Amino acid sequence: MPRSPSAAQILDSALDLAERCGWERLQLFAVAEALHVDLEAIARHYRSKDDLVEAWYDRADQALLRRARNPALRDLTPAQRLEELLVAWLEALAAHRRLSAQMLLYKLEPGHLHLQVLGLLRISRTVQWWREAARRERHHLARILEESLLTGVYLRTFAHWLRHPEEDEAQLRAFLRRQLDCPALRRLLARQRA
Repeated sequence: MPRSPSAAQILDSALDLAERCGWERLQLFAVAEALHVDLEAIARHYRSKDDLVEAWYDRADQALLRRARNPALRDLTPAQRLEELLVAWLEALAAHRRLSAQMLLYKLEPGHLHLQVLGLLRISRTVQWWREAARRERHHLARILEESLLTGVYLRTFAHWLRHPEEDEAQLRAFLRRQLDCPALRRLLARQRA
């Protein structure tokens, strides 16, 4: 009997298959067949196809957190730290950019209200890790305002990145800097330099 695949192997296999057929057409039984296991081996790690989406975006969150370990980030301004971290998050998705967009469309289908709610939680979780990795220490109303503004920056930048695959990193960074340079956010970021 073949060894049971790891969660990472299952996700990689699913991504490879979906590159050929598209996310909507991906079936978990096809992932199991590609790995020469039964569906039970998949279910040990993923309860549903959407769990694969969450795992894919968790990888991007982990890449952001790995970038945060770089001691050179402490010497940057808060806006520069936020820029570096979000670019790391996007770089982690770059190998499957088209699929990343398809995954979002899958979540937004009208019959997937439960996935839409989970999608909002995913956005919140990623923005929270982004703030933590950037060492943001705002509290109370300032934190709420900063989180709201950063959520907008995150969503606009992610959407821009998905829609403009021809752009290079310099162009992406220029777009992100413009997003981080809104007056209200600039004031919040300037109040805390550490």
